[in-house]
Amino acid sequence: MTAKGFSWARQWKLAKTAMLLVGLASLSMQSQSAVAQPLEPALSYADIATFIDPAELVLRALILKQSEVPIERATGLRPGWARLYIEAEPTAQLAGKPFAADKLHYLVDVPRGVKGRPPKLKRTSVILFARAVAGRPDELQLVGAGAQIVADEALEARIRPILAEFFSVDAPPRITGIRDVLWVPGNLVGESETQLFLTTSNELPALISVIRRPAMDPAWGVSWSELIDQSVRPPRRDTLAWYRLACFLPSRLPAAAQLSRDPVAREQAERDYQFVRHDLGTCARTAR
Repeated sequence: MTAKGFSWARQWKLAKTAMLLVGLASLSMQSQSAVAQPLEPALSYADIATFIDPAELVLRALILKQSEVPIERATGLRPGWARLYIEAEPTAQLAGKPFAADKLHYLVDVPRGVKGRPPKLKRTSVILFARAVAGRPDELQLVGAGAQIVADEALEARIRPILAEFFSVDAPPRITGIRDVLWVPGNLVGESETQLFLTTSNELPALISVIRRPAMDPAWGVSWSELIDQSVRPPRRDTLAWYRLACFLPSRLPAAAQLSRDPVAREQAERDYQFVRHDLGTCARTAR
């Protein structure tokens, strides 16, 4: 073989090797990307709050055993899902009533895999949002679908401050409705105030006020009392006060809550209410 031929063959071999390495690197990157994709959408504040709100206790636990409940006994099971009976070991109590049992048992619904089989959860660490079962100290009832979440440090770090909000002695109560609405014009053209008196689960008062002044943007705030305070501010997004309002206020003012019979006053009150709802933003939930 000539020197020229040897050189060409060697260069071709090197080129093929380089292309193979590039292909393998690309395949590796695609594989890593596929593994890195989350199986579930990231939980929003509203998702986590929806689990915490009805929960009596929140635990971290390690799953020890699972068995599938026969489909004929799994009342209300969604198509494509399986109901599992779980035995787990509690590893940490994050909030709520004390749980003293060394082992716990509960039912959970999970989506089936591509071959129609439920996932294997043994040795999986999970966070549970649950209620105690009367007379059965080792049993729990999850508060709803999705109330078993695979645990990790980042998720637990997100959950802990939200738990502190919910279990605080001065936590904002659940909003159950709007009791009274009053729109009052001011002394200047374009000046007004709307007051919305809310009803709550613990019967403590709550008040939203919307103030409009000439040549200024409208302003609103919430007070968890019936005291009218001009310094109140809207709650920060992704806080318990925000969740109580954004996720539970009705889409429109109840007609019976309007104290005024004047159509203009009623229309202005509705306008201010929609301003509040728009400023609060959407109560986004992603959990299944």
